[in-house]
Amino acid sequence: MKIVIDARLYGLEHAGLGRYVINLIRELEKIDKENSYTLLLRKKYMSSKNLPKDWEKVALDHRHYSLAEQIKLPKILKELQPDLVHFPHFNVPLLYRGKYVVTIHDILMHKIKGKAATTLPPYKYALKRLGYKVIFKKAVHGSVKILVPSAAAKKDIIDYYKINEEKVIVTYEGFDQSIKPVDKTLKNLEIRFGIKTPFFLYVGNAYPHKNLRRLIEATVFLNENSGKDAMLAICTPKNIFSEKLQNIINELNAPEYVKILGFVPDEEVALLHRASAGFVYPSLLEGFGLQGLEAFSNGNILLASDIPVFREVYGDKAIYFNPFDFSSIENAMKLALEITPSKRQKMISDSKSLLNKYSWSKLAQQTLEVYNSA
Repeated sequence: MKIVIDARLYGLEHAGLGRYVINLIRELEKIDKENSYTLLLRKKYMSSKNLPKDWEKVALDHRHYSLAEQIKLPKILKELQPDLVHFPHFNVPLLYRGKYVVTIHDILMHKIKGKAATTLPPYKYALKRLGYKVIFKKAVHGSVKILVPSAAAKKDIIDYYKINEEKVIVTYEGFDQSIKPVDKTLKNLEIRFGIKTPFFLYVGNAYPHKNLRRLIEATVFLNENSGKDAMLAICTPKNIFSEKLQNIINELNAPEYVKILGFVPDEEVALLHRASAGFVYPSLLEGFGLQGLEAFSNGNILLASDIPVFREVYGDKAIYFNPFDFSSIENAMKLALEITPSKRQKMISDSKSLLNKYSWSKLAQQTLEVYNSA
């Protein structure tokens, strides 16, 4: 069988989607010796990505969600004549009529809308949202199978689109267990980033559904009203959303307590995990929850929103709070600061047992089974 994977999201610059594509391809290379593959890659990765026998690559730089993608991608796929295409994101061209499977990581943008979710003028945002809905519907109804990262995400899609539940397959994502802390002392990072212990850690984007405003409010309340002294370090890429977040920090008079560190390499994040009082994950909505697993892997405890997907992924290994109430977040942070060293170590040890459930190799094996059955 000839399989094409739209791998234009390959690369860590594409955050979680990029990690998914990188690890799926890497693991498929190891286990599938029967099918042949063609990767649609951006030109920057054409020379650096080595492939096994019966794998080939085609350069494709058409931007996601663009008119060129809609018009030219179907023509390229027609020329390649695949038996099956895997779109690792919902952006399936409307004109494509071949057989495909699609990975849908969440339907967050169905639920998050309005001025806070965009930087576009209202009329452009309205057009973009219309296009999003049309393309998403095509991805759902035109696919042979839909891969999702959690049962919670599966329920969301089935409830919204009223499709047969057998069409949607849960393939839990994995995480990189090989990342080692950088060979630096915490003091080096404290000087570099302007933080001091104790501190809490957040790693991820600063989109509105990440609920960082309430986390900042909780941090201010913790320091000014609860008799505790703890900072919040936020590792997030510099963009329009991090700029908005800095405005919130200033508005809440929180620069003394909250620091945006910008992008931080995985190896330094691993060190921050081990030095922090806890990783706080205050999201209102998610499709999975990779960052919490990375916290466990790096020897940290997890403070997480009490939402279905986090209960599914983390079980009883997290300290849960009501994400809509900053005082509930603050109470969880206070509890984490008061945990004895022995109890903290037991929580970290217990959380390690959960990690065996999640691996990229398992995801690739399940995905291959879907390819073959499709």
